Amino acid sequence: MNAQAGSLSSLFGNNSSGSSKFLPVDQAFKVKSSTKATSKGTQLSIAFDITPEHYVYKDQLSLRFPKGVSATPFKFSQTPVSVDDPTFGQVPVFTQRSVVATTTLTTNNGKGAKNAPVVIGWQGCAEAGLCYPPEKINTKVDIALTR
Repeated sequence: MNAQAGSLSSLFGNNSSGSSKFLPVDQAFKVKSSTKATSKGTQLSIAFDITPEHYVYKDQLSLRFPKGVSATPFKFSQTPVSVDDPTFGQVPVFTQRSVVATTTLTTNNGKGAKNAPVVIGWQGCAEAGLCYPPEKINTKVDIALTR
């Protein structure tokens, strides 16, 4: 094992002692998405379950979707706090245990769409000094026709 791989594995608990300084990203952050059809389109909710001493960047939450689909700005269930991040400077983050980001997806022609591919992007950090790489979640969304 080269030195870099050995160093990375010790960060995440793949070393011989079994101890870990940092949680794997899927344990530090549990992220689920759900949808609900409304008269204004499809409401997409992204729920973050954040382990204490970790945070999610507000401004790193993004959506990528096909041409012809639009999204409203995110609304958040919590108010972000400002931290002095070593990578980005003063930034808004969510440190709360549970945060939900909600947006409404519509088609530009109002007709709706089946199985539209949506990519949810986000990034989080451990307060102990590790920023996880940006994460992507691929999902398919049925976009309701608007009335």
